[in-house]
Amino acid sequence: MAPNLLGIRIAHRAMRGDTRRLAVLMNDIVNGRQDAGPARREAIGTFVTRLCAGIHHHHRAEDDVLWPVIVRSAGAEVDLSDLTDDHTQLDPLLDEVIRDAGAFRDDPPAAIRLAKNLGALADLLDEHIEEEERLLFPVIAAHVSEEDWQEVENAVRKGGDIGFDLPRIGQHARAEELAELRRLAGPVLALMLTLTRRGHRRRQRLIFGAAA
Repeated sequence: MAPNLLGIRIAHRAMRGDTRRLAVLMNDIVNGRQDAGPARREAIGTFVTRLCAGIHHHHRAEDDVLWPVIVRSAGAEVDLSDLTDDHTQLDPLLDEVIRDAGAFRDDPPAAIRLAKNLGALADLLDEHIEEEERLLFPVIAAHVSEEDWQEVENAVRKGGDIGFDLPRIGQHARAEELAELRRLAGPVLALMLTLTRRGHRRRQRLIFGAAA
């Protein structure tokens, strides 16, 4: 059987969706369409920092575990150089966004820089993830064993921020995907989603407003 790529698909969707949504929010704040008092700035700064840390972690797992697995499994059938170059561009930008988010907590004018860099990050993530899924997912499905794929998923989970990541998976997964995840993971996943959902929704309302 081919590896089940559902988890990474949802993770990619969450990264792209949250980054783009934050970029739009910060653009609205910069242009005066929304206000950002101290509590909201603190919530935005924390969310942005945890999001960028998670994307960093995802990239490290790809560089250190996924890329070697693909090379070992598929050999010359895949060229990872462009995707590796993307990481080289993305990682310094992630660091900039983290610095901007920290500054924005105490310095409202830092919103301008944060909005600009979040927009650039959202564009680069869209391009990178679309290319990664187009090029690599068919290769993974054809050549990577379930055992090797489990190694990759374990590396992604290890050192992750489950309290941050899990409710976002629940938010970004479609109903049928969530049902499959529950079937695969069992009742523990359903319990953890329930336990983390309320706090996540409260933070989302503070960051994104009533529409969240």
